[in-house]
Amino acid sequence: MPKFVQTAIMHLVGNTAGLILAMLLLPGFTIDPLSILVVVVVFTLAQVVLGPLITKLSEKNVPALMGGIALVIVFFGLILTDMLATGFSIGGISNLLAATLLVWLGALIANVALQNFVFKSPSAKK
Repeated sequence: MPKFVQTAIMHLVGNTAGLILAMLLLPGFTIDPLSILVVVVVFTLAQVVLGPLITKLSEKNVPALMGGIALVIVFFGLILTDMLATGFSIGGISNLLAATLLVWLGALIANVALQNFVFKSPSAKK
């Protein structure tokens, strides 16, 4: 399987896991069942577009931000998704902050699991 397909699958599955985690744990954070696919795709595309832009801006203007760049990208990705996708509601600033951490953490865990168990290269076996 081509690397870009693996990467796309990992982003989509990771973001789905993170968004569902936030939806389960945060009372005002809602995603309509019929809108989940659209929300995940819009959120993933927002991250793909915002990632390089925020990274470039922070390298030039706020180098201290580079350590938390993934959290910043998730934060702005959630805001953009809330503006663009119907059937999605964050539920306030406290939910936005908590969801940023939960979505990032859920996506991180899902990506690590996928990398280690699903997309493990045959040459890595001992």
